[in-house]
Amino acid sequence: MVHILFGFSFAFLTAIIVIVGDYLIKLAADNGESFWSGYVLAGCLIYGISAIFWFYAMRHVTLAQAGVAYSMLTLLALCGMGVMWFDEQMAAREYLGVACALAAMALMVRIDA
Repeated sequence: MVHILFGFSFAFLTAIIVIVGDYLIKLAADNGESFWSGYVLAGCLIYGISAIFWFYAMRHVTLAQAGVAYSMLTLLALCGMGVMWFDEQMAAREYLGVACALAAMALMVRIDA
């Protein structure tokens, strides 16, 4: 059980770090900045740092579990960020997609007894 908690914690940290990178790159895109702008380069650097946490996530859970946890956490955070900070709208279909992501996460948890 401890391995699962560590694995999902590292997947969560990876998602947070990547989301910060996504936010910086979205700012650059919305402001019409070039690929070589400070925002884009900082976002790419942050993506690279996230690989360290991803490595530790995969030491504690299966690749499928880590992938689903990371994807679900990223989906939730990016949907929230889009709605709150970038004034994007979500439709019923997108809310259903979020619900499916949560269900997938619940189905992927493997507790070894």
